[in-house]
Amino acid sequence: MCDVCVMNSVKEKMLSRRSFFKGAALTGAAAVAGAITAPPALAAGHATVEDMTHSLSAAFPTWGGEPGIAMTQQFEFSKDGFNLFNLSIDEHTGTHIDAPLHFSADGLSVDEIEVSNLVAPLCVIDIAARAEGDADTQVTPDDIQAWIDAHGDIPAHACVAMHSGWGSKTGSDAFRGFDGQAQHYPGFHIEATQMLLETQAGSIAVDTLSLDHGPSPDFATHYAWLPAGRFGIENLANLDRVPVAGATLIIGAPKHAGGTGGPARIFAMV
Repeated sequence: MCDVCVMNSVKEKMLSRRSFFKGAALTGAAAVAGAITAPPALAAGHATVEDMTHSLSAAFPTWGGEPGIAMTQQFEFSKDGFNLFNLSIDEHTGTHIDAPLHFSADGLSVDEIEVSNLVAPLCVIDIAARAEGDADTQVTPDDIQAWIDAHGDIPAHACVAMHSGWGSKTGSDAFRGFDGQAQHYPGFHIEATQMLLETQAGSIAVDTLSLDHGPSPDFATHYAWLPAGRFGIENLANLDRVPVAGATLIIGAPKHAGGTGGPARIFAMV
């Protein structure tokens, strides 16, 4: 059979199966309309899902200033019957994970992170009011202690996330805050990082480009946190839409062997 004939045959079968499943789904939905109010995954006390991931494009800011992704279209629907892009991606761009290997000689690669750590109680440290007047502010031990005093101990496997309000700045130069010599945005102070290392937290997250604040000269938080076998998340979105305690973070980590991190689809069940 010729290539064109094969492609046309496959397309016809795909359209036929799509119509069948669409019809079946509509029939099933009509049969249970009003009976199901939330997806099964939310049945254990969660009511909504919040997307915590920025859309990744060449325009999204990166630590080095260069585009973090390039997309080259290899096949087009109008000519080939399907669409397909070839992607070239910097592991540390967009909403992404820093695996322990990123800042250690022999730490866990991204595919080796325990899956149990990818479903995490979310603890949000809100410093947005302070950051509004000080781009270089940092999460401190006092901030963490205030959260503990209000909500109890940091849960096992928790993700402790800094909410600085920086997520709203991704479309402007203020997100990097580069003044020609240094970048300016909030991060975790090394003393806060060391305090969290004494807890059972599995990850820390920021809504900025780096776990360390912009003008950091030594990446102290990276070098303390990641070699300890824990991971980080950078450029987390929509932290203003989740509670400071009580949500569950689902971290869709990439799983390429030997990777130092990578773009991730992350959402919170609230």
